[in-house]
Amino acid sequence: MDAAELDEWTAPQEDDHQTVPCAACDAALQSPSRTTISFLLLDQLTIPLLGCSDHVEQFRSVCELTTEERAELLDHRPAGGINCPGCRQAGNRLQLPTLPVGRGAVAVLACESHQSEIIGRFQAGLQAQQSLTASLQTR
Repeated sequence: MDAAELDEWTAPQEDDHQTVPCAACDAALQSPSRTTISFLLLDQLTIPLLGCSDHVEQFRSVCELTTEERAELLDHRPAGGINCPGCRQAGNRLQLPTLPVGRGAVAVLACESHQSEIIGRFQAGLQAQQSLTASLQTR
């Protein structure tokens, strides 16, 4: 998915069940137990993510293009926990906004402020990725 497609994409409404082409992502997003949560460590943020391991990794690698540091993924709760109280409670919501990532999707379990920030980082990463790919293709 490129940045233009992401801009046109709209989150599903409360009553919608949008099936994701990736069966593993769809199962993770529909699971009430939330056992497949990963934690993205990006700069000073610790953001819980929900999706299959391949698409969560793809999300991480795109976000990493927006930082000088390394973005890391943990498959366990970080030792320091999640600092933001809003982000700690975000996983309790019934309806989770999801972002399309390749043929899958990732839910960002964060407060509105951090969710907006990480979505912006993802969009900027997609644009950087497109620029890098375009410059390689013109050589």
